[in-house]
Amino acid sequence: MRRTCLVTVGALIVVSGCGLTSGSPMVDDVSPGTVGKGEPLKGAHLTVTSKEFTEQLILGAMMGIAFEAAGADVLDRTGIQGSIGAREAVKSGDADGMYEYTGTAWITYLGNSKPITDPLKQWQAVRDADLKNGITWLPPSALNNTYALAMNQANFKKYGTKTLSEVAALAKKDPGAVTVCVESEFANRADGLPGMEKAYGMSLPAKNITQMDTGIIYTQVKKGSCTYGEVFTTDGRIKSMNLAVMADDKKFFPNYNAAPEINTKALKKWPAIAEVLAPVTKKLNNTVARTLNAKVDVDGEDPHQVALDWMKAEGLVK
Repeated sequence: MRRTCLVTVGALIVVSGCGLTSGSPMVDDVSPGTVGKGEPLKGAHLTVTSKEFTEQLILGAMMGIAFEAAGADVLDRTGIQGSIGAREAVKSGDADGMYEYTGTAWITYLGNSKPITDPLKQWQAVRDADLKNGITWLPPSALNNTYALAMNQANFKKYGTKTLSEVAALAKKDPGAVTVCVESEFANRADGLPGMEKAYGMSLPAKNITQMDTGIIYTQVKKGSCTYGEVFTTDGRIKSMNLAVMADDKKFFPNYNAAPEINTKALKKWPAIAEVLAPVTKKLNNTVARTLNAKVDVDGEDPHQVALDWMKAEGLVK
């Protein structure tokens, strides 16, 4: 069943086939599947939020749909520009929850400079530190939206590298073979290219590094204009362009595992939030994220509908 988007705002009626506007009630016709049995959130009025990029819109929709299936009335405030706004909404209680990334919280919000290499310990450190901010982190997913280098299939067959250590070895053996396309931010961040080169013992000449906008990197890597390009590990274009992602075998890049961060007061009032979200979080991984992100970024589908279709297909809701 397609999602009906009919919202009354004052005297205005807004009809949209592309998801509800921020601050509008979610009106999905869903019932419990493996999520929300017994409707433990019946009577709750919960607000979900997210950042504005595709993956966040999908994750925000998933959280809201799960709450709906569990009986809650849900206000949709997804799509907030930038990271800080959505985070502050949860912290202040203007929103009750969102899916956030452990690395973002640890480095950007909590002010740490060095990431923790073990993903579970990284989550635990964020959870413990954020309690004083009135935020409770629920268990993380396997979805890890971090940096990586990727190459097209022709270059993969030509050079055969599968790990960043093998890329470093290739750079020493054949310096001209390792050309990279990166964002300007990645080219200068300690947790980006300079740190990666240091961790893996690479020393790429400046002429082998080309800086460009994120979207262009993917198309240039696909064309083979650069051997390797900076990508985000859950980006749908990896799947659609059939790119080969290099494993970070020394675990240099920070962990950005998605996990629910919930306003602590809301969780105390509605503790069932944790059990409602657990089955959803458990199913999230990079393969799922790439597939769903591609439906939006490549196929042009609506993020909320993509989330709803997946949750129904997985039996999470009916």
